[in-house]
Amino acid sequence: MAGKAFRKFLPLFDRVLVERCAAETVTKGGIMLPEKSQGKVLQATVVAVGSGSKGKSGEIQPVSVKVGEKILLPEYGGTKVVLEDKEYYLFRDGDILGKYVD
Repeated sequence: MAGKAFRKFLPLFDRVLVERCAAETVTKGGIMLPEKSQGKVLQATVVAVGSGSKGKSGEIQPVSVKVGEKILLPEYGGTKVVLEDKEYYLFRDGDILGKYVD
């Protein structure tokens, strides 16, 4: 799942690198949507995770998501990262709203 770009970049601590899913450009009825009327994409796929954060007693608490999982993001936030001409976003583990379960 992870490409060559992720061998060169690994998030630290409780950070999660995600790739946002593509926005819907056509409605179920077949109507093409202009860019301005497309909603903000809140779904993403996890492409890399950090090792976790340290707790108060010093032990490392692992990140709650794994590579390849689909997650729900907040509307705002995250740090944009460009790797090999593709846009990715860095979020803290605590900022992720939830994950989709099959």
